[in-house]
Amino acid sequence: MTSWRAKAGTQFETFKQEAVGSRGMVVTNHPLGSAAGIEMLAMGGNAIDAAIAAVFALSVVEPMMVGPMGGGYINLTKGGGDSVCIDNYTLAPSAATPDMYQPVSDSWPDYLLTKGRESQLGHKAVGTPGNLKAWDEVHAAHGVLDWATIIGPAIRYARSGFRATEYLCRLANDHAADIALFSATAEIFQPKGRTVSPGDLIVRGDYAETLEAIAAERSGVIYGGAIGQIVADDMAANGGLITLDDLVDYSTIHNDPVTGTYRGHQISGPPPGNSGITLIIEMLNILEGFDVAGLGFGSVDGSHLLIEVLKIAFADRFAYLGDPATVDIPLAWLTSEDYGVSRRADIDMTTASAAVAGQQPTESSHTESSYTTHLTTADAEGNIVSMTQTINELFGSKVTVPGTGLMLNNTQAMFDPHPGQPNSVAPSKRVVSSMAPTIVSKDGRPWLGIGTPGGVRIFPSVLQALLNVIDHGMTLQEAVEAPRLWTQGQTVEVEASFDDEVRHGLSALGHDLAVVTNVAGGMNGVAIDHESGTMTGAACWRADGSPAALAGGLANAEARFNPLI
Repeated sequence: MTSWRAKAGTQFETFKQEAVGSRGMVVTNHPLGSAAGIEMLAMGGNAIDAAIAAVFALSVVEPMMVGPMGGGYINLTKGGGDSVCIDNYTLAPSAATPDMYQPVSDSWPDYLLTKGRESQLGHKAVGTPGNLKAWDEVHAAHGVLDWATIIGPAIRYARSGFRATEYLCRLANDHAADIALFSATAEIFQPKGRTVSPGDLIVRGDYAETLEAIAAERSGVIYGGAIGQIVADDMAANGGLITLDDLVDYSTIHNDPVTGTYRGHQISGPPPGNSGITLIIEMLNILEGFDVAGLGFGSVDGSHLLIEVLKIAFADRFAYLGDPATVDIPLAWLTSEDYGVSRRADIDMTTASAAVAGQQPTESSHTESSYTTHLTTADAEGNIVSMTQTINELFGSKVTVPGTGLMLNNTQAMFDPHPGQPNSVAPSKRVVSSMAPTIVSKDGRPWLGIGTPGGVRIFPSVLQALLNVIDHGMTLQEAVEAPRLWTQGQTVEVEASFDDEVRHGLSALGHDLAVVTNVAGGMNGVAIDHESGTMTGAACWRADGSPAALAGGLANAEARFNPLI
């Protein structure tokens, strides 16, 4: 545990310790996920092998957050400088219609709720998944170990079992009533009718068999194969809309990253329909004209500036960002330095501003779940993978397809259930995501990979971590654990560890504050020191995150064994 002591502003202590290695680093939100990735690096694999092995393992041991039947974004930068971003977010089923749900209200706070919770719970809440397709594609293109080896740790954890953490059990207990509605899900998390307790052994035999089928047949076993047919049959029998044709027709989107600069660093990540990196770059362009370091971390003025910048970003998000297939997005303008300069004049450092008028209701952002998972990997060749993946809300739709162990997403909850709105349901439509799997480069070489779960709180939290490292000079461990704040234009959420005098000062400037336990989820990242050849991994206190480092190496070529005589 270390203490952060700034000249002005909020003081805090870190809860966890970073890890340092020279040959590789894996940071995930579960120690067994990190162990699976390190196993790949120890076998001679690269950061891509480690990332995919880790996310398969997380689908076993962190099942409330991620699985093959979800969606997300992958951001990969190779040591040679090549980059690719993969959009594997879910789609509305092809049979989806704008009026497929019955809204319970036309006003807030119940605007997004639907009759019978059909957009959140059960088979009608499920979007066509992209995770497994992307995991397969990124490994086939960039991995070096064989596919079956990559899935090996996950199969082992599923078949032999793993011990439930307090975090998993607490979340399972919070959703116990919904889990109990679906027998195949209850079998996992409510054996003998009782929610699992910390330390209980969870064995997932059906999922182990599914993973073995994936190891043998790759993603085709779901996207058109035998297990995909089982999923489609379960959908048809229970009012769901996903068909085998939906699975066959699903395609990921491979893009060049959207990029920007900040104080000599290059920031890169997925382009729209992801909104996270676009808005981070916009905000950094605005902030570059301010003395962020001089204002101090967590100070009244520094926090006020951050709040005002977040308001601008969210106003632009609601006005301009959507599915690129249906919305003309002014990406070059939003991420331009000129636009950043022009928006600086809208910030009054002496008072809180009103939310920008004329945008769609900001409450709509709450369609995006705060629960996902993020992982970051790096290897000695300079490859970095930053990937954020989800099944949307905790335990997704709560549906597990019987006999497969596959837990299904509920990403349909991210749509507006009212027809005729910008985010209304439409066949095969993607929704806007705030995920922000970020890679930062210096002098043309990848330096930092970072990201977090947290729904619409993701990109503001990643922005704050970048400022913590670049402007405030924090270590990576300090940067991911530092107190956070968040607003989208109304109430400002501040974590309880902000100093009282800072909260009072923000209130005096006109900000409506709400003190919360945490903003967003378990952030993690990896930083590479190219001069020393070492890398540092860090994970924060908000989840079960654990960095795992690989150091040492093979014997020196000069080594000889000299037996005692």
